[in-house]
Amino acid sequence: MSAEIRIPSIVKIGGGSLAEVAGLLLRLQCRRPLIVTDPFLMSSGLPERLRTQIQDAGLSCEIFHQTQADPTTAIVEEGVRVFVGGGHDSLVSLGGGSPIDTAKAIGLMATNGGKVSDFKTPKTPYIACPIHLAIPTTAGTGSEVTRFTVITDVGTGEKMLVAGDVLLPTAAVVDYELTLTMPPRLTADTGIDSLTHAIEAYVSRKASPFTDALALAAMRTIWRELPISFLEPGNRTARAAMMLAATQAGIAFSNASVALVHGMSRPLGAHFHVPHGLSNAMLLPAVTAFSVEAAVGRYADCARTMGVISADATDEVAVHHLIRSLYQRNADLQVPSPRQFGIDKVQYFDLIPSMTAQAFASGSPQNNPRIPTAEDVEAIYRQAWQ
Repeated sequence: MSAEIRIPSIVKIGGGSLAEVAGLLLRLQCRRPLIVTDPFLMSSGLPERLRTQIQDAGLSCEIFHQTQADPTTAIVEEGVRVFVGGGHDSLVSLGGGSPIDTAKAIGLMATNGGKVSDFKTPKTPYIACPIHLAIPTTAGTGSEVTRFTVITDVGTGEKMLVAGDVLLPTAAVVDYELTLTMPPRLTADTGIDSLTHAIEAYVSRKASPFTDALALAAMRTIWRELPISFLEPGNRTARAAMMLAATQAGIAFSNASVALVHGMSRPLGAHFHVPHGLSNAMLLPAVTAFSVEAAVGRYADCARTMGVISADATDEVAVHHLIRSLYQRNADLQVPSPRQFGIDKVQYFDLIPSMTAQAFASGSPQNNPRIPTAEDVEAIYRQAWQ
């Protein structure tokens, strides 16, 4: 079996690497980058410091800071107007998954035209996007190294997955020091998001030896270091390890694809504004319990690699401990169920058929080791409620 691997042409990793952004833009022959970030980071002063670094290198640079959690088609359209109207030739995304996904979509629409919905899966965009340098500030989404973006349609409420090689950032700067101020809730949610990326990449029907190695390395690190990052936010060793693992998991799932957890997570986030990492965490144990029978050996590998069971345990014992450990880790990290999150029960159950249809429309469930029916997905949503 052959596998085609796609990663950014340059990935800088390490503490303090943010200081190398301007030099990297010069290497990429950018002249007028647009920084894409969010209001929270803007209030911290970080985007302005980055703009000063870029301007001191002789480049013209502006900031678009209107991005929001669960980026929408309206925000993307506004970003395109700023990008085109300002004569920008490149993008620098700074933030979590939302600013990076927004920058990908801005680049896509600036060159391809039309609407974001024109390119939702299974359609694939093909016109190259502008140079994009991605700088994550959370250890979670892996979006800095993936060829995906997820944008919510303001008209339908659907979280649309767009996939294509043209969305892959040209370069990424992965500086763990940017995560030292992450609060515990965000640390937990993005950390489990990364764990989900690693597990789903490993059990995906599109997995390869290349992605397997990265996925296993990432899940080993995340399982060990996430509780430390959660309880000790200033622990630089744990933060550095989590940042590297998030990038490894991002490369793994970008090339092997995610599966049922992500397919079900997107509509849950779209309808009830649950942060993406948190909605993954709500679903991961139940989806794993549903899926194990079709890939017992693969899930057992995950359990042994994560250290939740001894290396000589049987596959059946290993997967039992894996499921139990995922539920326990959610409890340790104070992950709420949809009910505990405050979602209205009647609305949740009324929307289960619609969420199920949107999950299948994403294409991700088809990568799952056990391909579900609509009835299976509806049952998992009901189970996750508690």
